[in-house]
Amino acid sequence: MTALPGLGTSRLATPELLRSVFRRHAAGVAVITARGAGPVGFTATSLTSVAAEPPLISFGIGTGSSSWPVLAEAEHVGVHILGEHQQELAGTFARSGADRFAPPTRWSTGPEGVPLLDGVLAWLVCRVVARVPAGDHRLVLAEVVAGDPAGAGRPLVYHQGRFNGLRD
Repeated sequence: MTALPGLGTSRLATPELLRSVFRRHAAGVAVITARGAGPVGFTATSLTSVAAEPPLISFGIGTGSSSWPVLAEAEHVGVHILGEHQQELAGTFARSGADRFAPPTRWSTGPEGVPLLDGVLAWLVCRVVARVPAGDHRLVLAEVVAGDPAGAGRPLVYHQGRFNGLRD
């Protein structure tokens, strides 16, 4: 460890250092879905708007994720922005081994056969255009083909290892 003037003690780069720093970064919460033999999905805090023209988004997914085999082949994905009233849903899609699409999860089949979750703040259906290797993850780039921004409520955020609502 090295003390830096005015910055405290620095540590060597490790996975734990990265996790510790990003626990301090508040991030919006999304659920990414796709259809294989059945629906798959996972909670993501890595969702990013990439470009407006053409409309592109990105997100990361671990190659060890149970959803990765389907996402590795999927032509389209669903992107769902969760509201603060959906902490339980976020937890369900974050939990390994959970039956994510069983009740009480409410969903239907949307454009391009993508599973769409009910009651979200906004959703997009996107066509996957690239899967970029990034360590033990893949960065997925996808072009928006349909969506709806009309859900009601305030966004769910992830901070310090917990799902939270925004505070004024």
